[in-house]
Amino acid sequence: MAAEQGVKLVLASRNEEALSILEKELKVRGTESAYVVADVSKEEDIDKIAEKAIAEFGGFDTWLNNAAVSIYGYSAEIPIKDMRQLFDINFWGVVYGTRRAIAHYKEKNEPGSIINMGSVVGNRAFPVQSIYSASKHAIRGFTDAVRMELEKEHAPVVLSQIHPARVDTPYTDHATSYINKKPTHKGIVYPPESVAEAILHVAEHPKRDMYVETQSKFFSIVGMIHPRLTDKIMEINTYPTNYDENTKSPAPEAGNLYEHKEDLYERGNNLGWHRPKSLMVKAKKNPAVTAAAITAGVALTALKCIQLKKI
Repeated sequence: MAAEQGVKLVLASRNEEALSILEKELKVRGTESAYVVADVSKEEDIDKIAEKAIAEFGGFDTWLNNAAVSIYGYSAEIPIKDMRQLFDINFWGVVYGTRRAIAHYKEKNEPGSIINMGSVVGNRAFPVQSIYSASKHAIRGFTDAVRMELEKEHAPVVLSQIHPARVDTPYTDHATSYINKKPTHKGIVYPPESVAEAILHVAEHPKRDMYVETQSKFFSIVGMIHPRLTDKIMEINTYPTNYDENTKSPAPEAGNLYEHKEDLYERGNNLGWHRPKSLMVKAKKNPAVTAAAITAGVALTALKCIQLKKI
């Protein structure tokens, strides 16, 4: 989607084969791109990504921190080693990337954007995803604090965060699981294109936060206003909506926690209700149209009420 808008891209992943294939696909579309084999849990690899962008294109104006891995299971049963590995990727990868991008924008003294990938579980923790939730809470805290620092010093940097809920990617297929049922997304599941659409919109029209789905906004608000009620809902609802009861989970080492697995798949094997798009993203992208539609709806409702009174 970025390529269709003429964006020059620097791609980063642990999987060189996937990167090479993607670069060739983009070249066929006439897109300039380069790739770096990188593990975001290593600060020196983050530096390599920035150096590649500078060498190939003279710099960059948008930096997306998107890499993440997941662990499903009860916190008492997950090895501490695995928890630390997840935090090295999910949280420290964001810290390294954010710091490197800020330094680049300040050095050039030109405006730049940083987009950090959050999650609904970064606003409202989910059981059986405790360490993943903790990493996303940490990202939110770090992002909010750094944003204030940048604003106070009038730095030429815009820092945004995206908040998706359940998205139909291979997230659950790649997850490390310590429960004997295979992780999956049930309930409402949104397409990956909706998240990509939100990212590209924020890159051009900076926003503090952008929620991709109604679920994400709902649980974030209700969890804050009614925390104990939300706890009870989660305790009842989370396990049956996160696991496929009919499929045994692969061994924990089958996940992508320590090494890459199959890549370039946009969608996963999720069982939920697959929505074609996110209306919330569409509304955020077109606020004037949305406001007009709401106004028209309110006016129509008022007109009907007046007519009923006359009757």
